[in-house]
Amino acid sequence: MSTTFFRHLFIVRRLQTLIVAGIFLFFLQPQSLFAQLGKGNYNFLDYNGRNVYFGITLGYNQSDYKVVKSKNFLPSVNDSIAGLAGVQGPGFNLAVVTNLRIGDYFDLRFLPGFSFSERDVSYRSTKTNELLPVQKIEPVFVELPFHIRYKSAPYHDKRLFVTSGIKYDFDITSKSRQRTTLNGLHIAPSDFQFELGAGVQMFFPYFIFSPEIKFSTGLGNILIYQNGLQESSVIEKLISRTVTISLH
Repeated sequence: MSTTFFRHLFIVRRLQTLIVAGIFLFFLQPQSLFAQLGKGNYNFLDYNGRNVYFGITLGYNQSDYKVVKSKNFLPSVNDSIAGLAGVQGPGFNLAVVTNLRIGDYFDLRFLPGFSFSERDVSYRSTKTNELLPVQKIEPVFVELPFHIRYKSAPYHDKRLFVTSGIKYDFDITSKSRQRTTLNGLHIAPSDFQFELGAGVQMFFPYFIFSPEIKFSTGLGNILIYQNGLQESSVIEKLISRTVTISLH
């Protein structure tokens, strides 16, 4: 296993600890703060007049591939692979938030940043019925998401929101127009994804805190087919999928 994987895994574990600690600290704040919010001290009014503001995002993600099997997966055609599946792996995100207010209930958001992730493809051998060694795919993506966000009416310095949009990402660790896994699969280094998420805004005197959960799915097949490679011939499509928990 590469040194890069251990470094990414260490950073992911630290980020998980920070996220959990931050959530607990928020909900364990003195009751006087929540009492103050309940009395109608609407901090959101200070932000409501701002058409543009900026921020930062930290996130934890779980990503994998949706594997669509081809007709060559049938035992009558394939004699060595009994099963295959995408395997989830952990990762983390770091991004900058640019928010443009459009009216009272809509925002246009651009969140450029980096995503460190791990995606695996697992095969099961026909002869031994055991899983073959998992092929680690550890991309580092530059992500360019464009979202439209709809927000509810504020209540005691809080408001719910839903967001959706399109994201383009590109693997900066790839040195060509394809990434190659240990088993020889060729994966496209770039992808377009549809994203849908929901969360809550919490307005404080000096910042807005917004936890969010978001689901992403690829809009196209990112497998580059290779004639003669059985690991590739048993797959018709690979679709990227990610679940991300973000703290804006």
